[in-house]
Parts: sequence; C-alpha cells; structure tokens
Amino acid sequence: MKSSPETLPLSDDSPAYWREQEMLLLQSVMALVGKTLSPDTALREILHLMSELLGLNRGRIVLKDATGELCRIRYAYGLTKSEVERGCYRLDEGVTGHVLTQGQLVIVQDIDGDDAFLARAVHRENLPPGPVSFIALPVRIEDRTVGVLACHRIRHRNRALASDVSILRILATLAGQMLQLQSMLEARTRALEEKNRILVQALEHETARYGIIGTSGPLLRAISELERVSDSTASVLLLGESGTGKELFARALHLASPRRDRPFIKVNCAAIPDTLFESELFGYEKGAFTGAAATRQGLFEQASSGTIFLDEIGEMPLSMQSKLLRTLQEGVITRLGGKRELRVDVRLVAATNRSLESEVAKGRFRQDLFYRLNVIPIHLPSLAERQGDIRALALHFLSRFNQANQRNVNLSPHAYARLEAYAWPGNIRELSNLIERVVLLAETPVVDATDIERFMPTAQATHAAAPVPEPMPRAMLPVLAARPYMPNDSHTATELRDAVAAAGGNKTRAAQILGMTPRQLSYRWHKIFGE
Repeated sequence: MKSSPETLPLSDDSPAYWREQEMLLLQSVMALVGKTLSPDTALREILHLMSELLGLNRGRIVLKDATGELCRIRYAYGLTKSEVERGCYRLDEGVTGHVLTQGQLVIVQDIDGDDAFLARAVHRENLPPGPVSFIALPVRIEDRTVGVLACHRIRHRNRALASDVSILRILATLAGQMLQLQSMLEARTRALEEKNRILVQALEHETARYGIIGTSGPLLRAISELERVSDSTASVLLLGESGTGKELFARALHLASPRRDRPFIKVNCAAIPDTLFESELFGYEKGAFTGAAATRQGLFEQASSGTIFLDEIGEMPLSMQSKLLRTLQEGVITRLGGKRELRVDVRLVAATNRSLESEVAKGRFRQDLFYRLNVIPIHLPSLAERQGDIRALALHFLSRFNQANQRNVNLSPHAYARLEAYAWPGNIRELSNLIERVVLLAETPVVDATDIERFMPTAQATHAAAPVPEPMPRAMLPVLAARPYMPNDSHTATELRDAVAAAGGNKTRAAQILGMTPRQLSYRWHKIFGE
C-alpha cells in the first residue's frame, strides 16, 4: 500500500520544507526574545539558528565601535576567535563598511569574482571550494544604520536567494529593535543612577540650609558642582539667565566654604557709574578728590578674608577690568589717591547673564580677565529646565507673601498645573512677582487655573522667542518717566524689559534709551523685579 502524499517525508529541496524551517526559526527566536531582554544571548542564538535551520553560515553582526570610525564583529556563530578579531573595517571599506555607510543591502553572488569582498575575517581557503555568496544587510535603529547582519551562502542549495533575503530582513529588523531597547534601558539606567547619586549627595550636604528651593536634577547638579569647589580659593563664574538666583548661589558658595563666618559683600556692577568704580571697589585716601574728607575702605577691603560677589560683571568698564585683573593675580589693591599696596585675601564669585565670550570677541571684555574668571564656570538652570521645582517654589512664595500681607490665598491643583505648563522667560523672579500679584489681588481664597490666567503675561508663548524690539521712541520717555510703578502695572515692567532687550542686555545703554541714569534704572529694576 502506497503512502499518501501528505504522509511522505518532506524533501530538503521542497518549498514546503524551507517554509517549515523558517517558521521553526521564527518561533524559536520569538520564544527566546520572550525570555530575555539581553541582546547578547538572543543575537548569538539567531545566528546559530540561521546556520542550523537555513544553512546561512558564519553569521555575524557588525557594530560601530566607541569612536564611530570603525566597525567590528560583535556577535558571531561559526567563526573562530581570531576570525572575529580580524573582522574590523573602516567605514565604506569592503562590503561590510559599504553597507554600514550606505545603509543598503548588498549581495555578492560569487565572492571569488567581486573585488569589493575582502575575505578579511574568513580566509577563502577555509570556505567550501564551490561558489559561495555573501549577503549583508543594514541593522537600523530608527533611521540610523548602526550595524550589519551578514552571512555566507552556499550556492548549490535548491533554495531561492529571495527567500533567504526575506528572512534575513526580518532578523535584521529584530536585531535593530533589540539593540535599540538595550540602548534605551542603558540610558534610562544611567539617568536614574545619576539622579539618585545627586539626590543622595544633596541630602548628605543638607542643601536646604542654603535657602535654595527644589530637588530637580539640573538644580542639584549645580549645587553639587558648587559644593565640590567650595573649599578652593579659585574664582567661580555663575552663568545663567536673569532671574535664576545667582546671588542666592553665590551666598550658598560662601556658606559652604571655610569663609562662612567672614564677610560676604555683594557688588552690583550695573549700578555703579563708571567714574566711581575704582573708589567703590578699592576705596580712597583722604584728599584723593574734592569731598574726600576721610580715608574710606573699598569693598575689597571690607570683604577681606571673606567672599566678594561681583554681579553683572559684564557691565564693568574696560578701564576697571585691568585693575581687577591685577588684584586677582597679585592679591593687592591700591586705594584711589594712595601709593601703598594693601594685601587682601578675597574669594571672588562673579555672575553674568551675558556671553562673555561674545563680549571678548566684540572687544568689550578683556580676554585675560575672562580666562581668570572662567576657572570654575557653573551654569544655573533656568526655571524651564526645573519644571519639577515650580510647585515647590510657588508654595514657598505663597507662604512668604501670605505672611507678609496677612492673607490666606491658595492655589488649586489645576492652577499649579497651569504654572508648570508656562515657559517662565523671567525665571524665578517672574514666578515670585506673579505669586505676589495673586496674593494681593485674588478675589477668592482658592485661585483656579482660569482665575490665574488674568495674572499671567498675555504674550506667554512669545517671550523667549520675541524679536529684539526697536528702541523706544524718544517722545515716550517723558511719559514713562512720569509714571509711578504700581504692582499691577505690567506696561512699565514690559517697557523696562524691552529697553534692556533692545540694548542687548546692557542696562547702561538701556538707561540711555529710557532717558534715565544707570542708577535710576537699577533702582526701578530692583523695585519691580527684585534684583
């Protein structure tokens, strides 16, 4: 009795046999992926199954190394250790390097007849004598080619080349997804480890004693940098947007240092007229000028053995910058009208919201002084980078202004969410001013998101990207100068901001635009914005 066709064993030449082998490979791969997220085991097993089930031998996955200039065999099956070590290619070198560079499939029908095939990893004498093909496919993560899946194919098999290419495409896609998952998990792990390290360090050093509110990663990173340099005597340069709390960080650096019990002197360089800089910083001798009835110590002498904080140092005139550089280099000052050098021991902390590199390029800031100040630069994050701190800061300001004004105003959860969604171009100072307005003008004990909208600036989305305005018409100056500032008068605050923006951040030039003296502008700015 003859067997029916259904009971006959499958021939390894039949399409049904190869379909069964393909299904077995895919089932095995899926089962393996379900057991482990590590690509090391799964990718090596994929190469093993390619060889055992489909006859696609000496499979290898080649990935870029750390330099990004070379690609090396990372996973392989059927290759010796020395063959794996030889599998190193420059980008666009050989078939493998070409696939990695171009991101396209390459099929070498006969490796003996293609000059692009280098036979570097596996020497030709170690391969079967008959025709051998080589297939190389790109392994991608999103739109980037990060590696190559390649193998040898013996030509005498009765199996269509297109079938092998189809299954290899599936496996290359799967390899890319596994490598992407590994990369995401590693990045996530590194981020969590870094955040935990920063949080632990922050708790160990009790950063709350500095009066700095928040626990976001960027903030704690800045505090960590500050504390690591607190014991040194090197100059520190605080960088960041206006309103990010530079004075608070300068005081924190002083409190964290061995000088904590000595003077902390703050100097607002934008508020000192050019002609008074030297006498303010270095003092003067009796009779040095008309009205100098007695010898007066300068701010550097007052800060001796402590810390001096030069805020807005970009506003310092060039003539004074050279004298400051000499003091920093030699640790001595000479009072105005005096001849005797006085030694001072001062830790300098400087701050600016401007790019001093750009000021150096424009000739408005001395390059040698910039290098001297930039020994330890610390970037203070903007409030937009500290979104997780907005709620804690708002609660802090609510408590302060409620207590100061004998009010009991609170915000709803939706109101806090609205604050967290705002970009805060004015940073912490803008948030503080907003909360003060809310406390003073709120009509209900609990302010909701819809209620808080009327206290917020109208051009929220355009503050950060707004074009630099033209200088204010001179005809407006008498009107502006005559208008007293009121807490709810946003026009005056806007005009001040516009003038400073038009002057490129230089408040001395902004004062000229507004028809004010620098000291008047500094006073008005401090009254409105708190700095």
